[in-house]
Amino acid sequence: MKRFWKEAKAEAAEEGWTVRLDGRPLRTPAKAPFLAPTRALAEAAAAEWAGQGAEVKPAEMPFTRAVNTAIDRTRPEWEAVAAAVAAYGGSDLLCYRAETPEALRARQDAHWNPLLDWAEEAHGARLVTASGIVHRAQEEAALARLEAAVRRFDAFGLTALYDLTALSGSLVIALAVAHRRLDAGEGWRLSRIDETWNEEQWGVDDLAAATAARKARDFEVAARMLALLEA
Repeated sequence: MKRFWKEAKAEAAEEGWTVRLDGRPLRTPAKAPFLAPTRALAEAAAAEWAGQGAEVKPAEMPFTRAVNTAIDRTRPEWEAVAAAVAAYGGSDLLCYRAETPEALRARQDAHWNPLLDWAEEAHGARLVTASGIVHRAQEEAALARLEAAVRRFDAFGLTALYDLTALSGSLVIALAVAHRRLDAGEGWRLSRIDETWNEEQWGVDDLAAATAARKARDFEVAARMLALLEA
């Protein structure tokens, strides 16, 4: 798509905040009104449209994409999305520890145990750990409490939480970032203890590093979206 507008501006609308391109309100790909719940999020999206060159590049518009996703996909399928996010609690990254080497296991314990303690303190969910990759079932009560924490998010917050969870492999890390127990950079770093260990032992693979960098940016965007929803 070629740029057809001169000015992109966030403006108040009847049910939230929209983005107007030369006075015309933006719509989602499904033709729904583009309505963000906060001015800060709408302004972030407007800045993306304002920053486009002669040719529109959707990949450079993550907040616009997130709002579109929340409206067109998450909101009508909220129950299914919430269930998908909550399901990560049953196989959370933080619960699976290396059998060997001992130094890696010690690093996991040192960084991940405090987060599991936080999940119990903040949400009443005590998750148990296992060595190796064999699945270990969690108590239903703990999973129910994590699901209750997930279900407190509206469509916009759930969209961001889904990305944080899927990218990190950990619902606990995602909730910790959402509740500002961790910042985005720390959350991402803690989700990659295994990968960092392997890089220290065997070196960095350029393709894997590029993929990780892209995911890290997406993780930061999701965390930033949650902050904009509270602004």
